Amino acid sequence: MRKRFIQVSGCLFTLALIGVLAAFMFVPPVFDYLNNAVVRPAPFTPNADAKTLHDSLFVADLHSDSLLWNRDLLIENARGHVDVPRLMKGNVALQAFTVVTKTPKNMNYENNTGDTDNITTLAIMQRWPKRTYSSLLERALYQAEKLHDMADRSKGALTLITSGPEFDTFLNRRNTDRTVVAGFLGIEGLHCAEGQLDNIDVLYSAGFRMMGITHFFDNELGGSAHGVSKGGLTPFGRDCVKRMEELHIIIDVAHASPAVIDDVLAMATRPVVMSHGGVKGTCNKTRNLSDDHVRRIAATGGVIGIGYWEEAICGTDVQAIVAAIRYAVSIAGIDHVGLGSDFDGVITAPFDTSGLAEITQELQNQGVPDVDIAKIMGGNTLRVLRECLPGS
Repeated sequence: MRKRFIQVSGCLFTLALIGVLAAFMFVPPVFDYLNNAVVRPAPFTPNADAKTLHDSLFVADLHSDSLLWNRDLLIENARGHVDVPRLMKGNVALQAFTVVTKTPKNMNYENNTGDTDNITTLAIMQRWPKRTYSSLLERALYQAEKLHDMADRSKGALTLITSGPEFDTFLNRRNTDRTVVAGFLGIEGLHCAEGQLDNIDVLYSAGFRMMGITHFFDNELGGSAHGVSKGGLTPFGRDCVKRMEELHIIIDVAHASPAVIDDVLAMATRPVVMSHGGVKGTCNKTRNLSDDHVRRIAATGGVIGIGYWEEAICGTDVQAIVAAIRYAVSIAGIDHVGLGSDFDGVITAPFDTSGLAEITQELQNQGVPDVDIAKIMGGNTLRVLRECLPGS
């Protein structure tokens, strides 16, 4: 009996171990596949006029969360929205790679606290380094390391941009080789600074050139649009904004409370962006920008990046994206609106990044002049980076 008990116990332990290993191997990829979805799979086939125009454009996207997932972005993946081969197919020249370091459980758009965290579980299941399990700063640094590594392994196909001269060198290459892609690093919420002003410099040294104030919960810098307080910048938040401007880091007010946006705009001496989101004029949701904030961001010289998902544009098709773009242009002016997909940010998008010509085609269909389409699809973001990057 004892021998049989030991045998049964051994079998149960083996089965449990296999179950744990299977969870680590399969759960994160399946979650990624199901939650970073598209309405229609590739291939995407714009008409000949749209394809000709799109292929001539400098296309730029201000937001994707692709580094959160265990994918090699140098190969074309069967899941998610962004990788280098699909960026090439979509004629995307510049992609912002933004890092997520903490999200609350039962996350919603109205009221979250920072008491819980989903990313710890994801980091463990994706076998990130142990240093990331308890440190938000280390999670940001690890994701930056992933992008540096991919750029190093890409043999020039992917360039990481950290300065104006680097950007100019890339643009010269891009003029003769349309297959090369540039990326730059951004942050969703500076809770990853862990309350230490010096960590802004640490993150800068790791290559981050765009930083958001808050994400889905209030943090040491101020209130989130989705948080409890809806408050403005704290004294620490003001110190962070000053330091970011000193370092020529682009300040991103996506996810920030209206009071934080007011405070940032009152302080700003350089262009401010809203990297991804929508406008209340077409989709009256909590985090979308009011007309007043659209105008005031434009007045800094900044750009409003229009997203592609339901809560940003009140739709899941290209017509809803273009409606939000055109409304934002009507308020901000043609020089201050761009693309901010939120690809790989646990959203369902109309297409992955290889399908961006559909936006070009819909803008053409609605009579937007080609010169304006060029600004929307990337020209405005190009201008902001050339003005804002260190050494510009």
